[in-house]
Amino acid sequence: MTRSRLLIVAILMLGGIMLWMLLFWDPAGTRSGGAADGHGALALAARPTGGDFELQSAQGPIRLADLRGQVVLIYFGYTACPDICPTNLAFIAKALKGLSDDELAQVRVLFVSVDPERDDLARLASYTKYFHPRILGITGTPEQVAEAASLYGAAYRRAPIAATAMGYLVDHSAYTYVVDQSGNLVETLDHATPPEEIRAAIRRRLGGPEQGPAQ
Repeated sequence: MTRSRLLIVAILMLGGIMLWMLLFWDPAGTRSGGAADGHGALALAARPTGGDFELQSAQGPIRLADLRGQVVLIYFGYTACPDICPTNLAFIAKALKGLSDDELAQVRVLFVSVDPERDDLARLASYTKYFHPRILGITGTPEQVAEAASLYGAAYRRAPIAATAMGYLVDHSAYTYVVDQSGNLVETLDHATPPEEIRAAIRRRLGGPEQGPAQ
């Protein structure tokens, strides 16, 4: 094949990829309605009120009330999530990396798995460690997870997928909840909030240099 033909083929392939991305690619899941359309991000199930809960980690039981004195970010997701969770956790991790050591010592991130059937504690520990050591994976029985999710308005539901080993994905809401040092829910950050905005939200609660009104 001549160089000119190779160039034409490459241009056609690139054009096809761009057209597919324009029409079908939806990393935030905004067009997805569930299993029929693929993986999707859901709206909140209810207005978040916040509150205490207890779930399990590889390090033992974790009770939100025991984390008083720290700024806590809470995110509901699952380890097999193909797109939404990795995006948010990567942004959170980048935000954490921009904090000083003193600031970081006062921050904890809780990644709550809404897929306890597949996400055992060892898997959660390995998954969250990949992003940042201050991110802790926790889960519990389906009833315990549902109770914690109800406090924060987190929505989730199974989305069966045919002819795959996975069997199902989990559509879920994709918000990050900011809990202040007194244990109060003070901000709810949207999916894919930029790292610098996440960092500013943390520092607002630590009394750090990036001050500003809560969103």
